[in-house]
Amino acid sequence: MPNSQSLYQQTTQLPPLEKLRLAELLLADLDAPNPEVDAVWHEEAQKRWQAYQSGELKTVSYSAVMQKYK
Repeated sequence: MPNSQSLYQQTTQLPPLEKLRLAELLLADLDAPNPEVDAVWHEEAQKRWQAYQSGELKTVSYSAVMQKYK
């Protein structure tokens, strides 16, 4: 199996559009869904939503956040 360096050397010969397609395929492969991580984020989102609805979660307006970074 070729290593990353030899694959990289081969890809330098590709036209720009083919390089882009290859990059998109590689990134999509890395971004494959992980059910365990998705379950953890789902639980966290539910907790935050419930806290927001019950008034336990302090909110910050968009303008306040943007003011902080001016």
